[in-house]
Amino acid sequence: MKILAISGSLRKGSFNTQLLKTVAEFVDQDTSIEVFDLADVPLYNGDLDGDTKPAPVQALLEAIASADGLLIATPEYNYSVPGVLKNAIDWASRPAFKSVICGKPTGVMSSSMSTIGGARAQVHLRDVLLATLTPVYLAPDFALASAHTAFDENGRLVDEGTRNFLQKYMTGYTQWVANQKG
Repeated sequence: MKILAISGSLRKGSFNTQLLKTVAEFVDQDTSIEVFDLADVPLYNGDLDGDTKPAPVQALLEAIASADGLLIATPEYNYSVPGVLKNAIDWASRPAFKSVICGKPTGVMSSSMSTIGGARAQVHLRDVLLATLTPVYLAPDFALASAHTAFDENGRLVDEGTRNFLQKYMTGYTQWVANQKG
């Protein structure tokens, strides 16, 4: 199984990107996790959305199309998702109702330095994905609070309770994706 992981943060030390790199510890050896970097994806412009799209957009679309599922980790900016993530979804959602994300099984998680871990951003992200006909894994939210204290200097998620919850989330998510494949 191939999972494409997308972080809503471009920051070099992003907790969400670190979280996505960490999930590879919690999947079986037949599952690969590829983290896609959104840094080069240009702002959505309908004038550029023709048969020939900008190369970074084409790379994003091909990566999504070739994946069995998506896993999105988002920070929370002003109670919502960052523009870079919304922009990537805008590109990926074209053409409407026939896009590469339409029907693509998607897991949503977040991490934030706040005590609610980005939960409000998850609500907004689920609404956006609903509009694109992207099914979202229905499970208790994985929202990593106080993310600045969650990883050690080697990038390892340190709290055992959080690790156990992430293991359960990823096990359920990958089983759900496998069931969606038929």
